[in-house]
Amino acid sequence: MRLVSLILLLLLVSCSQLQQMSTYSVSAADLEQILRQQIPGLTRQANVAGIPLNMKVDTMQVDIGPDNSDRVRVNTGATATLSLFGLSYPATLQLDVEGVPYYDGTEQAVYLRSVKLLDSSIEASGYRGNLAPVSNELLQLVNGYLANNPVYKLDTTNPTVKLLTAVPLNMAVQNGRISFTPAKN
Repeated sequence: MRLVSLILLLLLVSCSQLQQMSTYSVSAADLEQILRQQIPGLTRQANVAGIPLNMKVDTMQVDIGPDNSDRVRVNTGATATLSLFGLSYPATLQLDVEGVPYYDGTEQAVYLRSVKLLDSSIEASGYRGNLAPVSNELLQLVNGYLANNPVYKLDTTNPTVKLLTAVPLNMAVQNGRISFTPAKN
């Protein structure tokens, strides 16, 4: 009788652990932590409206599922140096972008797709305003970066994640988190 009770108890415990492993989620704080580690490498040289621009990202804030949507919003603060007529002008930029998270199962990483620019502003040499005239160029710059760099990569050194990524996954934005669950066949 004790042996049967022990087997039932082990079965219940293993079912409980399988249920916990069947869902993995990523919070906005997790995404921000990963993006903060990438910030030192986020320096880009580009031409915006024909003006050479050297931009360095300083801060990022992430909001997952704002307004109960399936999107991720990223607020970025950057410093830039504009080169014009042989002179350099320092500037600070604020960019708010929003995109749909996409899970790439082969790379086990989350990318942002369908990125759109929500708001942009610049402060440079006493000028303060929005970047609407050059927003297409800035959006192309942001899209170019996000197309090649994931906003989150699953940590397969974590045993739970490693077990979960052994099967095809579904990803969804739920309650301000990105959740991963095994795909149902």
